[in-house]
Amino acid sequence: MTEVTGPPPIPPKPTARPGRVSLWRYLRLFRKDILSAQPERLYSARMAEFRTPFFRSFLVNEPDLIDLVLKERPDDFPKSDRVGEGLRPLLGRSVFVTNGPEWKHQRRIIDPAFEGGRLKDSFPAMLAAAEAAAARLAPGRVEIEAEASHAAADVIFRTLFSIPIESDTAQAVFQAFRAHQRAQPILNLAAFLPLPRWMPRLHRGATRRTAAEIRRLIAEVTAARAAEIAAGRAPDDLATRIMTTPDPVTGVCFDTAEMADQVAIFFLAGHETSASALAWALWLLAAFPEAQEAVAAEAAGFLAEPSFAALSRLSFTRDVFRETLRLYPPVPMMVREAARPETFRGRPVPPGAQVVISPWHLHRHARLWAAPDAFDPGRWRTAEARESARAAYLPFSAGPRVCPGAGFAMAEGVLLLAAITGRWRLTPVDGRLPVPQAQLTVRARDGIWLDIAPRQDDVASA
Repeated sequence: MTEVTGPPPIPPKPTARPGRVSLWRYLRLFRKDILSAQPERLYSARMAEFRTPFFRSFLVNEPDLIDLVLKERPDDFPKSDRVGEGLRPLLGRSVFVTNGPEWKHQRRIIDPAFEGGRLKDSFPAMLAAAEAAAARLAPGRVEIEAEASHAAADVIFRTLFSIPIESDTAQAVFQAFRAHQRAQPILNLAAFLPLPRWMPRLHRGATRRTAAEIRRLIAEVTAARAAEIAAGRAPDDLATRIMTTPDPVTGVCFDTAEMADQVAIFFLAGHETSASALAWALWLLAAFPEAQEAVAAEAAGFLAEPSFAALSRLSFTRDVFRETLRLYPPVPMMVREAARPETFRGRPVPPGAQVVISPWHLHRHARLWAAPDAFDPGRWRTAEARESARAAYLPFSAGPRVCPGAGFAMAEGVLLLAAITGRWRLTPVDGRLPVPQAQLTVRARDGIWLDIAPRQDDVASA
């Protein structure tokens, strides 16, 4: 077992606010960064209640309550529309924002494309994207979040539509999405105010424009794929599998418009979240050289003869990625809504109340993890950590709404880490400690800067 020895430095986390603030101060902090807006006590509390003039919110860190909401009675706690309002211009009626029969119909079509056997079919495209990501890097100082975004977008386009990021269509979507990220606040005003359904949502003009451009481009590539399927010459990739899979209950497939909604969330979830996790994993390896060398050693054997079966031999690399998802879960909070009266820890929870489950706080919770703020990939070989994970580890959610691409994301993250670390030596930049903040996902406030050098230089100088 590879261990990170000595007293490890503590990976950074945002400074939580120490005490009470006014509602309007909280809303301003929240719109800027979810994480630093929250009080420090959430890292040890079992539950917290937050009241506004318009709704009540309950953050739950109690494993039994989390199981109740996500696994035992998920239909009584549907996804909250408040979060979906801000993403509606981009995501339409995608599986990320729907509930009830519509959501179940969508999952019955989507889930088979990501089953274990299908993951193996995506491996060649994933490997090609990983090799391209390592080849694009150059010696010197790099902002690694941008590189991680490029790599994750390439994985999505190669596996979904069999086109590399260099293609005109992929580049256009990628650039439009970057513009959308800059324009999109984490929450729309409708997340905080009880606006009636008929009232227009006050989305920024730039948000509407960039979302419309992304959806136009996605609609074009989706329509082109539908034509290829009809002509019998479509490649066997994720898009084809999903578009040709009927709902086993109704027998209905996605039409082109419905598929465009799903592609939007595949790109958002599969690109944005994977890029976040990869960038933080690379920074952690740079900050912990012993772990980096252990990953590089595993990578050398794997890259000599890469295969889907050989991924299982990257065990320490997988533990590094698991630990990254614990410390920096890309989606820091999930919001559900109570559909009927409930009681949590003796407190009444009225219908319409928001139920917040925060992987960010849960993964660093003082009662649930040993050394919760430390980077320790070796913890995943212990019975204690496995027990903590069963109770308090939700990087992909849990229950019926667990991310259908969880296995895909784990394979992608491990493969990209191996490809990059096997080729490049990573070093942190003095004075550029990254500070996490949550917008669409957990990113660094001023980017993640690393110095990189080719590993073959070490061999040449030996």
